[in-house]
Amino acid sequence: MKKLLAVTSCPTGIAHTYMAAESLLKTAAEKGVELKVEKRGALGVEDEITEQEIAAAHAIIIAADTDVEESRFAGKPVVKAGVAEGIKNPIGLIEEALSMQAVSPSAAAGGADYAAKVERAKQERSAKRTGFYKHLMTGVSNMLPLVVAGGIIIALSFIFGINAFKEEGTLAAALMSIGGGAAFALMVPVLSGFIAFSIADRVGLAPGLVGGMLASQLGAGFLGGIISGFLAGYIAQWMKTAVKLPKTLEGVKPILIIPVLSTLIVGLLMIYVIGTPVKSIMDALTQWLTAMNSTNAVFLGLLLGAMMAFDMGGPVNKAAYTFAVGLLASQVYGPMAAVMAAGMTPPLGLWLATLIAKNKFTKEERDAGKVASVMGISFITEGAIPFAAADPLRVIPSIMLGSAVTGALSMVFGATLQAPHGGIFVLAIPNAVTHLAAYTAAIAVGTVITAVSVMMLKKKVA
Repeated sequence: MKKLLAVTSCPTGIAHTYMAAESLLKTAAEKGVELKVEKRGALGVEDEITEQEIAAAHAIIIAADTDVEESRFAGKPVVKAGVAEGIKNPIGLIEEALSMQAVSPSAAAGGADYAAKVERAKQERSAKRTGFYKHLMTGVSNMLPLVVAGGIIIALSFIFGINAFKEEGTLAAALMSIGGGAAFALMVPVLSGFIAFSIADRVGLAPGLVGGMLASQLGAGFLGGIISGFLAGYIAQWMKTAVKLPKTLEGVKPILIIPVLSTLIVGLLMIYVIGTPVKSIMDALTQWLTAMNSTNAVFLGLLLGAMMAFDMGGPVNKAAYTFAVGLLASQVYGPMAAVMAAGMTPPLGLWLATLIAKNKFTKEERDAGKVASVMGISFITEGAIPFAAADPLRVIPSIMLGSAVTGALSMVFGATLQAPHGGIFVLAIPNAVTHLAAYTAAIAVGTVITAVSVMMLKKKVA
């Protein structure tokens, strides 16, 4: 029996990571293939792959949108894909892994040609999956726990009153110091540092963290942190190959030469070249968002809402979420409220549709609707994936419509949210959400619109 290994990881580490793992394991069992899956989620690394298992494996499947320490698989055939492909196309990934292993360097001429084609395809896929998106999502996934923890702790300080934290020595002031003064202060440096880490490994971490801290101090915000992260990563990566030292001094390069030079270069560029213009861009964006009229608010809400539902946790969804989270550091909280509300309505709307129009869903889909309801109230948009995968042409437009309306209503109502996750459970914290009744109504309206749209488009189940 051929043995395969797999690693799954998504930026938030909540749903896609485990859905891809389950999909791969189920398909492998059906095909009689022995498979172990390492899950790198919000709880850390689960079922970690050992060196002995790597040595014994025929091939590795990486279904991930973040860095998963691929260097440990050196010398093994590796199939790379996004985490969504692990959910939607597990059989294709497993078959590709098996076929890659079947081709050896000593194959005959025809086999060698085929091996070359497979290797070229592998390299093309690797190039697509190791570019901007992967590096950015590695930064976002490592930043996210700080944002969530900081946001919810800030929200808890509001229990004592919206301005209670201003009184020194109180518990509210302590909570604000933990959430705002510490956790939120680390957001941009960690984002920048782990973008650089994804590009250049450990040598990128120091210049990335320093560049991110300077971005915060200079007022360049999350945009400056993204720029400094990529700058630090590529400079450190270049130095790894460009700086040549005698063999006796090679050990000094990663702990002295590269960190000092790359940090110095990134720091000077941030202070003298990048910081001021990026700060101007962030100031203009912040001013526009805080002073925008109702028309602009509707348009922004529609756009963010539709993006949240488009791929349900994929790159477009994460782009909208990252945009809203980044603005928290600039004390702009409206987009965050719109994004969370719009991310809740797809699974909630589909759950409602399964209750009302049972004849348009299979028993499996009706059961999935119950799970979707829990994921929906928890702000896990991925709960809509099983429905969208089964009937994308009808489901995706429906959930995009509901989420777009929800996002627009949230912006028009002027709702703000400082806790970037938690779903309905955050709404129970006093003062965590402004205009709570209107905000709840926006979620309810979007849920109903999603359900009605799905019921109108879907056909009865035979």
